[in-house]
Amino acid sequence: MKAVKNNKEYRIDESQVKSYQDRGFDIQDDTGSVIAYGRGRTVPYGEHEALKKELEELRDSAGVADNKDVADILRRFAQEHDVSLGNASSVSGIVKKIKEQLPKEGE
Repeated sequence: MKAVKNNKEYRIDESQVKSYQDRGFDIQDDTGSVIAYGRGRTVPYGEHEALKKELEELRDSAGVADNKDVADILRRFAQEHDVSLGNASSVSGIVKKIKEQLPKEGE
């Protein structure tokens, strides 16, 4: 495997992966595929904002609701089906509670 950063490339073994990764090197397998990214990477703010805007436009055009909307829909579903959500507030937590308490199809 290789550790790659800028114009530097080192052949390393498994025991050296963490050390090189902590210093910002990407770790590649023998075919050149990245298997781990180096720590401390940043994305320029302008690029982040452009991608964020693009994502929002794609969601709007596809009619995808944000997580708050999805969580609200799931809460209403749980209420209608007498499912106790306890402290669950995230989409994944609410879905887990619903799956635990509703009978599976065919039971």
